[in-house]
Amino acid sequence: MANPVEKLIRNTVTQGVLKVAAYNRERLPAPSGPHPFLSGIHTPMDKEVTLGDLKVQGSVPPELDGLYLRIGPNPVKPPNPATYHWFTGDGMVHGVRLQAGKALWYRNRWIRSQAVSKALGEAPAPGPRNGLGDNVNTNVLGHAGRIWALVEAGSFPVELDAELNTVAHNPFDGTLQGSFSAHPHLDPATGELHAICYAGQDQNSIRHVVVGKDGKVRREEPIAVRHGPSIHDCMITQNHVLVLDLPVTFSMKALLAGYSFPYRWNPDHQARVGLLPREGKGSDILWVNAPMAYIFHPCNAYERADGCVVLDVAVHATMFADSTQGPDSKTLTFERWVLDPVSRSTTRQVLDTQPQEFPRCDERLMGRPYRYAYALPVSFAADSGRYDHHYIKHDLLTGEQQRHDFGAGRVPGEFVFVPRHAGAGEDEGWLMGYVIDTNNDTTDLVILDAQNFTAPPQAVVTMPHRIPPGFHGNWVPAR
Repeated sequence: MANPVEKLIRNTVTQGVLKVAAYNRERLPAPSGPHPFLSGIHTPMDKEVTLGDLKVQGSVPPELDGLYLRIGPNPVKPPNPATYHWFTGDGMVHGVRLQAGKALWYRNRWIRSQAVSKALGEAPAPGPRNGLGDNVNTNVLGHAGRIWALVEAGSFPVELDAELNTVAHNPFDGTLQGSFSAHPHLDPATGELHAICYAGQDQNSIRHVVVGKDGKVRREEPIAVRHGPSIHDCMITQNHVLVLDLPVTFSMKALLAGYSFPYRWNPDHQARVGLLPREGKGSDILWVNAPMAYIFHPCNAYERADGCVVLDVAVHATMFADSTQGPDSKTLTFERWVLDPVSRSTTRQVLDTQPQEFPRCDERLMGRPYRYAYALPVSFAADSGRYDHHYIKHDLLTGEQQRHDFGAGRVPGEFVFVPRHAGAGEDEGWLMGYVIDTNNDTTDLVILDAQNFTAPPQAVVTMPHRIPPGFHGNWVPAR
């Protein structure tokens, strides 16, 4: 732990770096054309709305009682296009309340950071801040009977109420000591959340954080790293937490130049996946060499009888190598990595060459063998206004792939699987997510029968406006 003198020196250096960054930020040249994440279907919403009596086609399954929530960046004020990165926009959560076969309401609400509260003329939201900013925009989920909005690398979680209003910036009732993650994973056997967390100002360590069933942090174990890797997600198996230490790392050059997202592709950073015993010390981690590639999102992982670990992932050949506005990979595949802890090597199998992201599974099987995966196709022609209008279902046992076609001009986002009931089998349930209809600038919450994937939707709930593409969403059952 740093002594008071070290802390003083570090804080002084940090303040100096931030002043240089702010000076250079004002001098960055404007982009030559429209910013791709501030225009077109990404054009931000400019107000909060509450809508009732929503139009429904088909029938909402009466078993569904809860909230479908999704969050993403939505600047509260027009940002400077020269410095704006998609990952840094003010957070906005969108939700639809389903109950008794009806869609009761839709709401969208900004997460109340200091900047958002000031822009809206409100008093600051209560709760402590982590000193690294307080913008939260990447994931939203339910845990321990409460709703949490999350981001990686800095800000504390934000607690929301059942109508999506900001309750407080809340480090799990004071039990979280540092930054959190956008992607904790629930162990269905224990009810605990596991996360790998990093902070922008610390290039030498990350942390394994476990949040108990009671919503309190019970473990915060440091792990030594180099270069400040950007670890967006992690994965769990029965005995391990998987740490994705990949070649996107903190860039002091990008920060000093004034860019708001200071992470870049680093070919000098060896890609590796760590196998950390769930209750082990950070020094117990076993590192397995991995392909030089970047992963935002794994789908699932599990252990084989021979001791190897299977990890299914969406793999980018590079990331943040050129663009300062958002993701810039041009090669993306769905792959199976088999991690051998004896040879400390990875065998790589391409499951599908079609570009796809946001892979999800029936998360009751998280960390266990599973059969079905669902993923969102990614079009590298999106800059020209052409988007994919289908969704993918993989049968990992047979290798079969199915596609659900939403129709021309309809752009889906990430979908989440919801089981029909507690004892339902894998794939026995619904898939739900937002689909933008560019033909009339509206958005639908679409509910698919996962076992009848290519059939017309079970239900389509229409919002009479466009919800910009965002990041992650989840189903939160009623309390």
